[in-house]
Amino acid sequence: MMNMKPLKFGIIGCSRIAKRSVIPAIIKSEFAELEIIGSRSTDKAKEFASEFNCEKFGTYEDVISDDSVDAVYISTPIGTHEEWSIKASEAGKHVYVEKSSAVNFDSAQKMVESAKENNVRLMEGFMFRFHPQHQKVKELIKEGKIGEVKSFNGVFGFPAFPEGDIRYAAWVEGGGFLKDSGCYPICASRMIFDEEPYEAFGKLFFNEKFCDLSGSAILFYENGKTATISYINGSYYQAKYEVWGTDGVISLDRAYSVPPDFTTKVTLQYNSENNWEGRRTETFEIEPKDHFLEMLDTFCTEITGTKKAPFDFEQDLLKQAKILGWVGSGYHLANSLKTI
Repeated sequence: MMNMKPLKFGIIGCSRIAKRSVIPAIIKSEFAELEIIGSRSTDKAKEFASEFNCEKFGTYEDVISDDSVDAVYISTPIGTHEEWSIKASEAGKHVYVEKSSAVNFDSAQKMVESAKENNVRLMEGFMFRFHPQHQKVKELIKEGKIGEVKSFNGVFGFPAFPEGDIRYAAWVEGGGFLKDSGCYPICASRMIFDEEPYEAFGKLFFNEKFCDLSGSAILFYENGKTATISYINGSYYQAKYEVWGTDGVISLDRAYSVPPDFTTKVTLQYNSENNWEGRRTETFEIEPKDHFLEMLDTFCTEITGTKKAPFDFEQDLLKQAKILGWVGSGYHLANSLKTI
């Protein structure tokens, strides 16, 4: 395993998340190597490259045409993901694309089809799912600590971004906060239930520029399980979920965006006796972990065949995109996601 050659990464888009989290993870990883940084502006690319001691920089096209690049990381606005993902796939590059992967399900399908046609891999960047706190939640559920799981409730909201931020682009252009924050608890419910919903209701609240600033959804899973989702831009910061069962509740207070030096806590509530006084609480501390690095390493080792990833990248991307489409349309009843 230690003898595998690191994958050389090209960066498409000089975003905040690229600067703060993804490029540092590439530099830290033993399975990846920073090769070239691309931006719409060569001056911006040069500035980014100098910060990370990267000798090569240029335009997006320079990254795509660089024969030494094995994989690209795309963190451009969502409305451009399809274009650059397909261009990268056609150039024989593996693709790690920021969430949300696409403007709509049709766009996501085109991205996946291109990856398959060109024999490359495509992964959507939901880094949170690689943090060990979620494995602890699943362990407690498997051990029967909360009985039969019935409900998931997830929220993600934060203060407003500066005016003009790309997230405030119109919904049809890939803007809005369902794709930016509501997508996280939706993905988390799928991960915790380890299955896909068959029905969804959603209500989004738009501003005058047709950008959704907040919204709620309810997803229906098999055997009576439900997931309720809320997200708000311009709010008190919350990034949590709880799983409610017949015998207790498991909750996370910092579920989605976790700094690499942050100790998270998983809280378990249950009854030792069948009354209010019999309620008990246990807290499990989870050591700090860089979930961006964990995700990147999983991507690289899956591509090289060194270690099997815990889920199918492309299928997961398609299923997530389809559910976001259901919620965004207000209502959808489907037989299942098994046709994807």
